[in-house]
Amino acid sequence: MRKILIVDDEIRMLDLLTLYLKPKGYICLKFTSAMEAISYLEKEQADLILLDIMMPEMDGWEACKEIRKNWDIPIIMLTARNEKADIVNGLKIGADDYISKPFDEEELIARMEAVLRRKSSSNLLYFNGLTLNEESFEVSYAGQKIPVTPKEFALLGLFLQNRNKVFTREHLLTSIWGYAVSTEDRTIDSHVRNLREKLRKTGFPAEEYLTTVWGMGYKWVNKN
Repeated sequence: MRKILIVDDEIRMLDLLTLYLKPKGYICLKFTSAMEAISYLEKEQADLILLDIMMPEMDGWEACKEIRKNWDIPIIMLTARNEKADIVNGLKIGADDYISKPFDEEELIARMEAVLRRKSSSNLLYFNGLTLNEESFEVSYAGQKIPVTPKEFALLGLFLQNRNKVFTREHLLTSIWGYAVSTEDRTIDSHVRNLREKLRKTGFPAEEYLTTVWGMGYKWVNKN
């Protein structure tokens, strides 16, 4: 089931959107402030954000910019502000779509599904602000590019696509290098150590996720 964050300071709107979306199979998490939603993202994952603009403390513009610094979660601006300049601004700062209130329920759901399809069919892998682009062979975290070797890139991609799965060193040698030689286990250890260090330098807590399973190998822990 897809997890949707609904961010709006009007309780009535939060309840209305939840009423529309829950029967469609979405898990709806309601937030009356953008700061609360961002705090949630620092610990948990989400599939899409419905974001209002006119809110106290942090408005939707600021929230969208802040979210884009660390995450590539799809964002749909859902607001009563429907001037062309507002729509253009929303798309420029990183929103994936812009829907004006009052909205049509079927159009909202269709646009949500379209945005989710575009994201799932892309050549990008995401994890807590970490982005791996399989087309350009680039890795970045919070906007910072991480220089990785082809083997480190392949290792990271394998881990992100198979979270919580334990890989033995022999399996990794076969998958990434194309051969399995037990005396070359240190090759894997060296690459994992280097990958952790490069991730750590950008502020990503590599030790929390790329973990050693003693006596077996390595796995990428998905805590959410």
